[in-house]
Amino acid sequence: MKDLQVNEEILSTLLALANPYRLQILYLLTLNREYVSELARKMGISRPLLYLHLKKLEEVNLVSSHLEISESGKSLKFYHLTDLNFTLNETVLKSMFEKNDIEGDNISD
Repeated sequence: MKDLQVNEEILSTLLALANPYRLQILYLLTLNREYVSELARKMGISRPLLYLHLKKLEEVNLVSSHLEISESGKSLKFYHLTDLNFTLNETVLKSMFEKNDIEGDNISD
């Protein structure tokens, strides 16, 4: 492949968004920041599975996290949305391929 840095970033984001659990996480985080246990309860999934999805969303900068200490002294990891401003339009698509082969012949799965 030729220089696909922009492509990889966009493709990684699209792959992260192509999962119903991750979309549900993003939706829930539009309502309020959440800590892991509460988010797992709301979604009805295990914390380890939730962590896998949150890690993927953090890798593509769709969510971020920080630790807080509760009143009881327990450490809670809160997640919140980053500034969501993902655009996939004609201009972005053209820029993805203009740096490479114009027909996209050098792009592989």
